[in-house]
Amino acid sequence: MLYQFLSKSSVFFAVVFLFSLSVYAQQEDSKNSPIIVQPGAPGQETRVLPSTTTAKLPPFSRKDMEFMQGMIHHHGQAVEMTALIEARTENKEVGRLGARISQSQSDEINFMKRWLEVRGEKTSMEMNDMGDMDMSGHHHEMLMPGMLTKKQMDALKNAKGAEFDKLFLQGMIQHHKGALVMVEELFKTAGAGQDAELFNFATDVDSGQRAEIRIMQTLLGE
Repeated sequence: MLYQFLSKSSVFFAVVFLFSLSVYAQQEDSKNSPIIVQPGAPGQETRVLPSTTTAKLPPFSRKDMEFMQGMIHHHGQAVEMTALIEARTENKEVGRLGARISQSQSDEINFMKRWLEVRGEKTSMEMNDMGDMDMSGHHHEMLMPGMLTKKQMDALKNAKGAEFDKLFLQGMIQHHKGALVMVEELFKTAGAGQDAELFNFATDVDSGQRAEIRIMQTLLGE
């Protein structure tokens, strides 16, 4: 009889012990789990979300995607232009400006590519957006606003010294003004430019290129 009592008591305490361990483990898990807090709208309380909550990217429009793809192409030509500087001029001011443009636009190209890739979009535009086809079946080079034509690029490559400086500065001013047009078109499109990252980027492009235009106009005046 005593044996049965002890046996039942042992089972009881074992169950209680295991239950306590389970509760303790759950409490420890809750302590180690990240706490996700969602601030409430004005007049509403803050909410604590489950630890399994995952972030969702804000919606974006087709114009946002086209702007990023087009600006990658646009920036690419600016980097190509700056690569010509070293072998064609000894003007230190033009050299410093070119290095600045090359670095900033290369960094921006990387940012735009990441922005598109995260959203599952291509980093280049479709072939049917790359320009009209001529009678020989060849596509004309796609020119975004302000981009230099092949004739202008050839003239820049063939120039040296002061002539190169002049063509480079004139061409880059034209190029930068084209970027301003692209930003303006983005913000004029209904529903576009609402993504916070894209909005900040486009705003920075606008202010940065306006500042560089003023610098280049000053250099041309000198």
